[in-house]
Amino acid sequence: MRRLLALTTAAVAALGVVLVSNAVSPAAEPSASAIVQPHKWRNVEIEGGGFVPGIVFSPAEKDLIYSRTDIGGAYRWNQATGRWTPLLDWVGYENWGYNGVVSIAPDPKDADKVYAAVGMYTNGWDPNNGAILRSSDRGDTWQTSVLPFKLGGNMPGRGMGERLAVDPNDGRVLYLGAPSGKGLWRSTDSGVTWSQVVSFPNPGNYVENPNDPGGYAGDNQGVVWVTYDPRSSTAGSPSKTVYVGVADKENTVYRTTDAGVTWERLAGQPTGYIAHKGVLDHQGGFLYLATSDKGGPYDGGKGDVWKYDTATGAWTQISPVPSSSADNLFGYSGLTVDRQNPGTIMVATQIAWWPDVTFFRSTDGGATWTRIWDWAGYPNRSFRYKMDITSSPWLSMGANPAPPEVSPKLGWMTESLEIDPFDSNRMMYGTGATVYGTTDLTKWDTGGQITIKPTAAGLEETAVLDLISPPTGAPLISGLGDIGGFRHDDVTKVPSMMFQQPFFTTTTSLDYAEANPSVVVRAGNVDGPAHVAFSTDGGANWFAGADPAGVTGGGTVAAAADGSRFVWSPGGAAVHYSVGFGNTWTPSTGIPAGAVVEADRVNPKKFYGLADDTVYVSTDGGATFTAGPTANVARLHAVPGHEGHLWLAGEGGLFRSTDSGATVAKTRDHITSAVNIGFGKPAEGKTYPALYAVLTLNGKTGVYRSDDEAGLGWVRINDDAHQYGNMGEAITGDPRVYGRVYLGTNGRGVLVADPSGNISTTEPTGTTTTSTSTTTTTTTGTTTTTTDQPPLGDCSVRYSVGSQWGGGFTASVKITNRGTSAVTGWNLGWSFANGQKIVHSWNGKVSQSGAAVTVTNEGWNGTIGAGRSVDFGFQASWQGSNVAPTGFTLNGRTCSLG
Repeated sequence: MRRLLALTTAAVAALGVVLVSNAVSPAAEPSASAIVQPHKWRNVEIEGGGFVPGIVFSPAEKDLIYSRTDIGGAYRWNQATGRWTPLLDWVGYENWGYNGVVSIAPDPKDADKVYAAVGMYTNGWDPNNGAILRSSDRGDTWQTSVLPFKLGGNMPGRGMGERLAVDPNDGRVLYLGAPSGKGLWRSTDSGVTWSQVVSFPNPGNYVENPNDPGGYAGDNQGVVWVTYDPRSSTAGSPSKTVYVGVADKENTVYRTTDAGVTWERLAGQPTGYIAHKGVLDHQGGFLYLATSDKGGPYDGGKGDVWKYDTATGAWTQISPVPSSSADNLFGYSGLTVDRQNPGTIMVATQIAWWPDVTFFRSTDGGATWTRIWDWAGYPNRSFRYKMDITSSPWLSMGANPAPPEVSPKLGWMTESLEIDPFDSNRMMYGTGATVYGTTDLTKWDTGGQITIKPTAAGLEETAVLDLISPPTGAPLISGLGDIGGFRHDDVTKVPSMMFQQPFFTTTTSLDYAEANPSVVVRAGNVDGPAHVAFSTDGGANWFAGADPAGVTGGGTVAAAADGSRFVWSPGGAAVHYSVGFGNTWTPSTGIPAGAVVEADRVNPKKFYGLADDTVYVSTDGGATFTAGPTANVARLHAVPGHEGHLWLAGEGGLFRSTDSGATVAKTRDHITSAVNIGFGKPAEGKTYPALYAVLTLNGKTGVYRSDDEAGLGWVRINDDAHQYGNMGEAITGDPRVYGRVYLGTNGRGVLVADPSGNISTTEPTGTTTTSTSTTTTTTTGTTTTTTDQPPLGDCSVRYSVGSQWGGGFTASVKITNRGTSAVTGWNLGWSFANGQKIVHSWNGKVSQSGAAVTVTNEGWNGTIGAGRSVDFGFQASWQGSNVAPTGFTLNGRTCSLG
């Protein structure tokens, strides 16, 4: 590990041993050999939809802003477009927890460098340790240093911070506050390697709920923020004075004055509360603290704001509403200093559900405060702001509350409120649903009203539980966590309102009647009834159904193909069926509670279920079910237009049934696991829907498409830059647009993708051949094409197997014209020796009769110039052995090998 010359021997001794490994991000790793097709991936526009615990303005450059989310990765602001750019879409299934960003830290001097501390859970939910990501191109690419402990980007206390910080005097030095009793850590080589600061005396002791059986609320929230004093050193030398916040109500602030060699509890500090934020006015020499009695972000009932004079050591309580007041029913967070006018500070109530959060502003260093709203004779309030949610009208939540509440709310869980260091008029703050901002903040000080607008374009953080794409009406309907879901009439525009009447906090399941798609049903979670709702106009309007006794959650629901009846497997109750729209429900028999239910897409009396790896079938409209075969799967989906056709996905792989679940067969051994599968418009010339799946094929997890009824010829349609972490809870094709797929993620919203290029084979060497997908047909004869004939021996063929697995392989073929004149129109023939069968091809049209294969050109690659080559490829099956052919003829003439 490279050390700084400026560190003394004592400073080196204060550091523990290096316990960190260094690796490149998955985005930089080579891909497995595969058949791929580029797609344009973009979000279905919702804007926001989740908690944004941190917004950080770079001190190094105007308009360079980063935000972090708890389950949806990190973002960089694009001033030119007014949108956020996602930075962690390369995070894949193997390290999905990296989308939980516990802290983000731009280098205060070098605008190109930025760091992120990532990891979603500190308990067993996240199988991986946390990591430090480092970038020298503003987050476009990353390198990874894996830590020897977990981080909790979606754990209690995640709004405190920032835990990760870069030394403004020496960018090689970073500190990280760790949870779980791991203390304070330091890097002296720009985040490559990390060591524990063993001289730091307090790893924290605050635990939200030590008795939480799942461990989620039972972790020590640890060391929670780091603040440097840039005045304490000069450029090139580590800052000598650093303040560190700890989740310990009696000892919440520590300081070093010798660059981390020794640390001491800051004398005279307030007790009884946790400092969520510690912000230094380095011009005036004041350290400000925002404190709360809880770690947040959901809780906090008391708190104070304090000011520490770094020159005299004096502490002053400057709380807008002190904790001793009966009116103080909240803790404080969201602390910020106006760097253009350091006497101006703002602070937020960290959590205040009723009537709303409050922001406080002082222009005299906390001596006096004004509020963003005031009481004007209960229940009336006066406001120093107005809200304009035109760009995201759903933020009203459809509410029309009685005073003193208003809609939309200013927010909740406001842990991060930040004034732009370059522009006193700009402020942004994060809430549990979006990012808001203003560009006329100083109107507050002159008696005017500031305008607050959503500032979340491009930041998509919804957790997606289900998606449907009916053949008529809206192209997409979504079921989402926390904000219910939407009917998306135009996926490029933010929908006006989430589902209403009834409103579900979380929509757990959606379905439509295949033969009557205006009939739609949804089930979801909400406090109190009802948990199921119906629409007869394609999801534009809804009405509630009744709940059977004992229902506690949405579960899954299925609509008969003609919309005449429904089968519902709710949380907390048995599976039920209803004839009509859920006014009454009758328990189904023969199927266990909690089963996943699905409707046949053709036969309105046929329904399916899946529970404990067992398939269940009903042929009497859901009244009775019969247990059938078993498979190691978690999801079951019926195929539109094909009665009795089922696809099942799970840890055991991908399975298929064509006899209404009487038998189930695994499709291919090289698909080792599958997350989910959906269906879209068939390819040209096909009648079977295109298959879209999140699965692991030949060791590579991705989004794949097959145009084959049996699930052959899978083409990967995402790439390593678009992996979206924990994706695939929902996936569906579009029945109206071939090639279009909708993908649900856990924290990156809904994605839509369309083909943007041709299919290609990625060889192990990394070379790529541009191509066009072609369906293979098996015939009883050969295809004859009139072509220019090459002289004997004036052509060569190179046949290469790209990848091979049990029962299948891919191959590429290169034809070279070694003559002196062009070949116009070509067909290449050969025979297989071991019964190989081609199932899918690109760049050439294949026909096969027994062992004999003929490949003819596409319309665009029919000419092979003198000395030039063309390439095509295919996927095929094999048994026993897979000997490469050796005899090739081009337009009837023999070609050499090579």
